[in-house]
Amino acid sequence: MGFFGKLFNGSSKKTLRTLEKPEQLNVGDIITLDDSFALPSLLRGQSLEIRRINTYEYEHNKSIEWVLQGSTDDILFLSLENDDIQTLVFSLKINRDVVSNIFDLDQFSTLFDEPGNATLTVKETPDGLNQWLANTYRQCEFAQFGYFHGLDHRKNSLDGQQGDSFERYSVISDDEKFGLEAEVYQDGETDIVLSVHRPISDIRQYWPKGS
Repeated sequence: MGFFGKLFNGSSKKTLRTLEKPEQLNVGDIITLDDSFALPSLLRGQSLEIRRINTYEYEHNKSIEWVLQGSTDDILFLSLENDDIQTLVFSLKINRDVVSNIFDLDQFSTLFDEPGNATLTVKETPDGLNQWLANTYRQCEFAQFGYFHGLDHRKNSLDGQQGDSFERYSVISDDEKFGLEAEVYQDGETDIVLSVHRPISDIRQYWPKGS
């Protein structure tokens, strides 16, 4: 069955779920993105399926992360940023070798130094990451404490739920279109992601699971 086969394989009598905005996305739903050249190639014109939903818990709020899978082996992440205007935040995990290609590691290590005023400069842009990177970044978060839950907790309380504790260190470009985050967990494991901030309109179509 092709990638879209399941979209048209259900009963015609089935009532379809309304899906019109990203915060309604559930596991199995599919989004189709704009084909604008402003988007990285991993995102441009792609249809991405929601594979998992995670929850990040902070002292005064929680945020949702959607894990996306397209036609490649790359795993992407989607979250929402709600300031004056709601934006999409697409993220891509990178490993230490890629980090060392992009940044001077001595400079990168200042991300974890108090008081949290690091400035990072890209020394080299690896193939395929040119639209994931700015030239320079400034620190915007230092040791933000939280818990990671590998479950969707949008409709229920997190009281009493045991998550994995971490500290988050973040930098952002001056135009606030590109970011990098490092999550350091209690066992020392560190996850690093590059992110791009895009308008909600980049999602051109929503496909509810089973439609």
